[in-house]
Amino acid sequence: MAEEVISGSGSSGREGEINIRVGLTSRDSLDSRWVFPGEDDSEIEDNGDGDDDLPHRAAVDSEGEDNQEHRLIRTEPRVDSFDVEALEVHGAHRSDYEDLGIARRIIHAFQTLGVVFGDVGTSPLYTFSVMFSKAPIKGDEDVIGALSLVLYTLLLVPLVKYVLIVLWANDDGEGGTFALYSLICRHANVSLLPNQLPSDTRISNFILKLPSPELERSLKIKERLEASLTLKKLLLMLVLAGTSMVIADGVVTPAMSVMSAVGGLKVGVAAIEQDEVVMISVTFLVILFSVQKFGTSQVGLAVGPALFIWFCSLAGIGIYNLIKYDASVLRAFNPVHIYLYFKRNSVNAWYALGGCLLCATGSEAMFADLCYFSVRSIQLTFVFLVLPCLLLGYLGQAAYLTGNLNGAEKHPFFLSIPSGIFWPVLLIANIAALIASRAMTTATFSCIKQSSNLGCFPRLKIIHTSKRLMGQIYIPVINWFLLVGCLVLVCSMSSINEIGNAYGIAELGVMMMTTILVTIVMLLIWRLNIIIVLSFVVFFLGLELTFFSSVLWSVTDGSWVILVFAVIMFVIMYIWNYGSKLKYETEVERKLPMDLMREIGCNLGTIRAPGIGLLYNELAKGVPAIFGHFITTLPAIHSMVVFVCIKYVPVPVVPQNERFFFRRVCPKSYHLFRCIARFKFCTAKFFIKTNWNG
Repeated sequence: MAEEVISGSGSSGREGEINIRVGLTSRDSLDSRWVFPGEDDSEIEDNGDGDDDLPHRAAVDSEGEDNQEHRLIRTEPRVDSFDVEALEVHGAHRSDYEDLGIARRIIHAFQTLGVVFGDVGTSPLYTFSVMFSKAPIKGDEDVIGALSLVLYTLLLVPLVKYVLIVLWANDDGEGGTFALYSLICRHANVSLLPNQLPSDTRISNFILKLPSPELERSLKIKERLEASLTLKKLLLMLVLAGTSMVIADGVVTPAMSVMSAVGGLKVGVAAIEQDEVVMISVTFLVILFSVQKFGTSQVGLAVGPALFIWFCSLAGIGIYNLIKYDASVLRAFNPVHIYLYFKRNSVNAWYALGGCLLCATGSEAMFADLCYFSVRSIQLTFVFLVLPCLLLGYLGQAAYLTGNLNGAEKHPFFLSIPSGIFWPVLLIANIAALIASRAMTTATFSCIKQSSNLGCFPRLKIIHTSKRLMGQIYIPVINWFLLVGCLVLVCSMSSINEIGNAYGIAELGVMMMTTILVTIVMLLIWRLNIIIVLSFVVFFLGLELTFFSSVLWSVTDGSWVILVFAVIMFVIMYIWNYGSKLKYETEVERKLPMDLMREIGCNLGTIRAPGIGLLYNELAKGVPAIFGHFITTLPAIHSMVVFVCIKYVPVPVVPQNERFFFRRVCPKSYHLFRCIARFKFCTAKFFIKTNWNG
């Protein structure tokens, strides 16, 4: 037990002291002692509308006493009581990925394969078949041209854009559209999220690096964003649109991956019809979403070796086909063949772009799943394992098709498998498809968690699947919601060509939102040369708009369903954000005036029973209106009442000794206090335990 003395002094002299005994553990504190009188920040002045707090400690001051100063005197260095439980939470910082041994790094590499790269890894199952269904090939040169399109799409979008650029735009290890939004909000006052305070900006790691006065462009952009409410709303709408596309992607990815893999049975068993493929796919999807609850670590480690075998199979089959059929397909690395392909096929080649994009699906999952793994682990795994195997896989399929043009529109991947290993590869392909389905599912969980914490999505039950890493989560409601969406999609669109078009719409939607947000990061935070920024946005946004025009042209084939789904999710999030803001503003307007609290007296017009009452509310300042309802209807109220306000701030990590802001509400004799618990937007679960005496 330790004792804190909270001493208050007004203009007329010392008014008195109260003692609060706080139950603590015997843990030694790493913090310095609280400052003594005479130092610059030792006194807190509250005139009724201030929100100042003391950094690196729990601050206590009054919200209702005018012209009164308070100072804290700590008798010995220790941890604040509110921080004791927080200190016991493992994985609160990204340092969990540091100080890992070689064995643990290998395990993380396998988990990365199983969680992040399943989507992009199974793209060879369906890319060529969808492309050639839109633009039938007429000869070997068309195969070379289509292969060249795929190779450069794979190199430009997943490798250059995401692995080399976008992954570095993470928010202290958090990826996704909301992570980009929080990063921008910390460098410019553009947040439209409710329940934010000026004191939040004084968290030690809130502002990473403000634009310097010398860089006029960064300052002008910052000022323009802060001054325009329209730009603030537009920025939030971009984030919500990107998140809605991620959720839509989480529906279409499992449907596409599983249907394309199970469709290989039609190659091995001629008697199997499409209806049977659909039923088997439905069974696999139910099994997939049923095991999702076992968590990213367990499932990722279990399926990591399986996906490693899949990538090795892609590479091995590709090398075999290159040697057996035609190694001259390597000339597809010459981009001139893309020009010749469009020259020969014109409009049909443009249609084929929608299928070509499918080779880059899963790129956004690499960024959204960043909270599960480190940037380096994803970059190294993609560059040295995933990309070479994918390139060999596509080269091998093209080599087979040069001598077997009739199989281009059916299942070119399964037809290119040597007959002796067809069934083992089919089994591995179906396992890889199930793994791929998890990639966007886990990304959807991350985006839903972030949007919910920032007041843009209904609050849902979130389960942590790892005791060590806080970022690994499972959301039951979203899991079953995605399952229902997948089943509807599979049963209503039995053709992978139609599902592939819907896949492209969802993937391109989130890609374009990411491009715009990363451009803002480049201008405002990275402060790159304007030529570099313009080159990035013009090239990649232009490329994505070209792909998007292709998939939109075929939207009438049934893929419009995914657009409607994304619009519905966008409307839900936008309305929820508006309602959250309106609810908070209403609570602020209806809070009890301090004059009224003084009039009713320290007993609050009722009996003060021994004990402590915790009242949760959204207000970060003032007395909530619901408290007035309590004191007028309940026969008694606790002798000590603490208003607990839980806030999520656009910060990836709130230091443990800055998470709790403790203040006195009204004069001392009222025994009303406020505890503001501030957590990072990407934290999904927390606990508060206190032990009070007195």
